Amino acid sequence: MINNTITLPPTYRELLKIDLQKDKKTMILVNALSLIIAILMVAGAVYFVPLVISFGAQDDLKLYFLHLIGIVLGMVLYLVLHELVHGIFMKRYSGEKVKYGFTGLYAFAGSMAYFNKKCYIIIALAPV
Repeated sequence: MINNTITLPPTYRELLKIDLQKDKKTMILVNALSLIIAILMVAGAVYFVPLVISFGAQDDLKLYFLHLIGIVLGMVLYLVLHELVHGIFMKRYSGEKVKYGFTGLYAFAGSMAYFNKKCYIIIALAPV
């Protein structure tokens, strides 16, 4: 039985609230951790496909910028698909409309529904 809802039960008690738009310290921590993860991922990728293969020793400047544009477009496409997958699972488990947006710091998919622990974990890990 899935017990997701748009209203909280009367016995609900909020234990913790995280608002990255208002809590600057947590926002900086999350961004710093994200940057560390990104650096580790890039280092791993460069280990398997050295940058010299993609960008080095190219006489054609157009090809260099074509590679760079391809990487940027790939990152944007990944970001959109990532949030879309979150939204698909939110819609599946709640039936509520999903809101997508970009705050300048974060892209997001959101819903007014409240999810039980199992569904929340599935929604959070779905893009993986």
